[in-house]
Amino acid sequence: MNAGIIGVGRYLPEKVVTNSDLEKIMDTSDEWIRTRTGIEERRICSDDVNSSEMAYEAAMKALENANVSAEQIDMIVVATVTPDQPFPSIACMIQDKLGAKKAAAMDVSAACSGFMYGIVTGKQFIESGSYKYVLVVGVEKLSKITNWDDRNTAVLFGDGAGAVVLGPVSEGRGILAFELGADGSGGKHLYQEKEFITMNGREVYKFAVRQMGESSVNVLEKAGLSKEDVDFLIPHQANIRIMESARQRLELPVEKMSKTIHKYGNTSSASIPISIVEEVEAGKIKDDDVIVLVGFGGGLTWGAIALRWGK
Repeated sequence: MNAGIIGVGRYLPEKVVTNSDLEKIMDTSDEWIRTRTGIEERRICSDDVNSSEMAYEAAMKALENANVSAEQIDMIVVATVTPDQPFPSIACMIQDKLGAKKAAAMDVSAACSGFMYGIVTGKQFIESGSYKYVLVVGVEKLSKITNWDDRNTAVLFGDGAGAVVLGPVSEGRGILAFELGADGSGGKHLYQEKEFITMNGREVYKFAVRQMGESSVNVLEKAGLSKEDVDFLIPHQANIRIMESARQRLELPVEKMSKTIHKYGNTSSASIPISIVEEVEAGKIKDDDVIVLVGFGGGLTWGAIALRWGK
């Protein structure tokens, strides 16, 4: 039994914060942010909206898109580093709100790689025959752990949620190969101290450029595919220069890489599922396309997935 993505959904807050808005509250400029990161604007939640609410909205859309009812979901995996509180998990909270009464539920914490970890977890349950449908959500309210006085990190992050429904798909389609990894010795370069994100940008950049390219190539080799087989690349939307390094490693033309960072910034575990929805709705992902998903995050962690799109 092959596991694949059979439905997608996302939620983005209405409030848009542009680089020009940030110029008014900190020592930065639109030109500085755009040239270094590729970000032009980001979505920011209102104070009264929590991660669980964004996750629920994205999950509802994914279920509808998959034509799967909440009662049919066997497991819910939510990737986040910004839960409403330490426990209960967001997965349990949305299980109740969705009415997914038979679903097991848990959160995973792998920072920006969390969605990849969630997908690979769900894959195992489906392909072993234990479960049929798994809901995987990536959600972050990074605005609540962003230090708005730190211009090096405050310009990077946004809020949002993306969700997919995993289920059995036809032979040859679905998740073909994956790679997950971690280097705990690098945790000191990207972490939360007290309530805020703290980052050694230079070290994270070096790690990400190397790891995104290596993981993309490795996952293709595991799938028995070549660079020429790739139809579309969806990288974690952290920094346009890091994303470009992965695209160049796969020797793909610009139009074959998803780019949503300019609109939404870095939404951590939500960035890849948000981008998947963007490209599906734009008609850039079609049945039987080979897609590479690749990301990295705090921990330090990384993950890559090669899949063939379609049910």
